[in-house]
Amino acid sequence: MAVRWVPALVVAALWWWAVLRLVLVPGQTGFVEGAMVAGGWGLSLLPVHVASVSTARSGATRASRRRRSDGGSGPS
Repeated sequence: MAVRWVPALVVAALWWWAVLRLVLVPGQTGFVEGAMVAGGWGLSLLPVHVASVSTARSGATRASRRRRSDGGSGPS
């Protein structure tokens, strides 16, 4: 279990290092720090905006089943 967390913690520590360097000494930061910060921020958006097709379909199927089981009359 620790084997999974070590790389994640290392990447997170490097990302925070880049963020702090970019905020505290912006004149001395380079392309690598900026790319790391932008990439980490971009990756943080993926779980919110990306879902597999099967997940999206199963969610819609559950919702339509609920509507049919309620009688299909809609909200009252």
